[in-house]
Amino acid sequence: MHVVERQPPARPGSPLVGEKLQKVLARAGIASRRQIERFIEEGRITVDGKPATLGLRVTPASRIALDGRSVRLLDEKPKARVLVYHKPAGEVCTRSDPQGRPTVFDKLPVLRGARWIVIGRLDFNTSGLLLFTTDGELANRLMHPSREIEREYAVRVLGTVSDEMLSRLREGVMLEDGPAHFEDIVDAGGEGANRWYHVVLKEGRNREVRRMWETVGATVSRLIRVRYGNATLARHIRPGHFEDMDAETLTALYELAGLRAPEREKPARPSARGRGAPRSAPTQRAHPRTRRR
Repeated sequence: MHVVERQPPARPGSPLVGEKLQKVLARAGIASRRQIERFIEEGRITVDGKPATLGLRVTPASRIALDGRSVRLLDEKPKARVLVYHKPAGEVCTRSDPQGRPTVFDKLPVLRGARWIVIGRLDFNTSGLLLFTTDGELANRLMHPSREIEREYAVRVLGTVSDEMLSRLREGVMLEDGPAHFEDIVDAGGEGANRWYHVVLKEGRNREVRRMWETVGATVSRLIRVRYGNATLARHIRPGHFEDMDAETLTALYELAGLRAPEREKPARPSARGRGAPRSAPTQRAHPRTRRR
């Protein structure tokens, strides 16, 4: 097992030179901070030919390598990209899949000197808003539980939902990995045995929305994410399509993460792949004006 040493703290009064390695690599889009820290612990990163340590500071002159391959930092202040992608059901959120299933990365534009990082995964059967960025620091902040970034979902529930069930979901239910509750639940209408609700929560555990409804005896027949923080899923972005986030939304997203928005790269052309969006799903109403229950 590779033993990782921590960089000793600077002596009082001594100037700090450079920036922390994980911050530099995350900002360059190599991976999120947490992933980079794991790479360091696994001994996969070297600086100037020596194994990197947690807290190590680097400068533009530092020679950084990951798995023996040189990491090229194109710019100290790289131009960030954030894509808004409409994920269809039936895609996984990993770069490759042992079962050969399609992945959300298959349809993204090819990058040079950077890589796409997914912000907040969706499970195989869930569709809707998925954000991608080249800025690892932005991704890390938006996904970190301490930021309490809101996620909003349109949920189609099969069967009768009582006021008592909704109260339990608002107050909190116990899951296998701890308590969970919805910040808000709005009745969005429906016909027959199916009814739509918009729910908001401030975390993103695996299959959390589905599991919460299951605890009150309800079955989720469809689940669509419609908002992540201030970013919403626009109606014109069809499943399997993406577009660059507009400047105003991008700036607000960085502010939500407690960061300053950098310059943007030239936007990619909107993609031309995927199927048309289903008309029956109420995906665009971040705060629908429907009656509460």
